Amino acid sequence: MPADAAYRAEILTAHNAALAAGSAGYLDPRTGLFVLSAGFLAARGTCCGRGCRHCPYVK
Repeated sequence: MPADAAYRAEILTAHNAALAAGSAGYLDPRTGLFVLSAGFLAARGTCCGRGCRHCPYVK
């Protein structure tokens, strides 16, 4: 996620809460869409190539 992304602080707060709770993801604070956490994506073992917001496989 770019450093200048809109609502970055809110997104990171929601993401960190999901990680701490061991959740697969969280509801985006602005859109209400479900976003997968980096922890869940890393546990999958490979990148799906869909450009996930918290992809741990970004080069």
